[in-house]
Amino acid sequence: MANATSGMAVEDECKLKFLELKAKRNYRFIIFKIEGQQVVVEKLGSPEESYDDFTASLPADECRYAVFDFDFITDENCQKSKIFFIAWSPDTSKVRMKMVYASSKDRFKRELDGIQVELQATDPSEMSFDIIKGRAL
Repeated sequence: MANATSGMAVEDECKLKFLELKAKRNYRFIIFKIEGQQVVVEKLGSPEESYDDFTASLPADECRYAVFDFDFITDENCQKSKIFFIAWSPDTSKVRMKMVYASSKDRFKRELDGIQVELQATDPSEMSFDIIKGRAL
């Protein structure tokens, strides 16, 4: 089901894996990439993997979409979790790739019901652990 504005289809596996992350917490993160004219799952991170494992999985010079399930403890000592949508668009990636990812982002994000925080990052410093934690609280 491609959209007329972006022409980008979203593979069902993307939605299914996201639902598993959200409901069953089977994954710590999911990395998506655009292949041809559709968004596909590139990598699934197991629940044991850390935020560092996640950031290390993002290519240095290509765009990606990612979802990260962030567990944290509030100032009131409550265990919480927030689902982040991260649009990774490094400065070193090709202009055409950045344009395709930017124009398809909102449509893809709408397919993933349950995103709580959105983050746009062009280099690793813009999605450091401290920034994620600050956005979660």
